[in-house]
Formats: sequence, structure tokens, C-alpha cells
Amino acid sequence: MPNQSPDLTRVFHALADPTRRAVLERLTLGPAAMTELARPFPMALPSFAQHLGVLEECGLVRSQKQGRVRTYQLEPQPLQAAQDWLATQRTSWERRLDQLDDYLNQLKEQA
Repeated sequence: MPNQSPDLTRVFHALADPTRRAVLERLTLGPAAMTELARPFPMALPSFAQHLGVLEECGLVRSQKQGRVRTYQLEPQPLQAAQDWLATQRTSWERRLDQLDDYLNQLKEQA
């Protein structure tokens, strides 16, 4: 679609996965080490690291390495772009549904 930026596409791709959404929810509580984030998920650490890579690539998280520990932190700005896009879509669909409602009411009155 011509009006969608690649950044927005990457954000929605990242949000499409339940593991990545759960990681983002956890990071709303504050920064966490990769091992802490991975603990609730039944997967190998390299597989989990791929999820974090997707989140970092689209800008939803930022990581910092101190010694052997990599800590991740939520970066909420890309979520605002997704929220703005969704709000625009919602407004458009509400307008269309209102038009449909008006049309159906006109048909009902004519009957």
C-alpha cells in the first residue's frame, strides 16, 4: 500500500507475535535482562534472542550490554505511529458505518 511506511510495517510485524507482545508487556514494568525476559517461554535462548532482535530492529526496544548481561528497555515511540494509523482507520470505518446506517434508515422510512 502506498501510504504505509516500512517502519510501520515492521512494527505491526513485531506486534503480530504473541511472544513479542508478552515481552513488550513485561518491559512496561521496567528494563530487564534477556534471561529474565526469556524465563517464562519454553524455547532456547537463541530462539528467544531472535524475537528480541525483531523488536529491536523496528525500534520497540533498545538494548544495552554491561559485561555479559544484555538489558532491554521499552521504546514506546513506534507504538504511537501504530496507534495513529489505527485511529485513522477507525475514524474512516466509523464514518462508513454511519453512512450505511443513514442509508438503511432511509430505506426503512421509504418502506
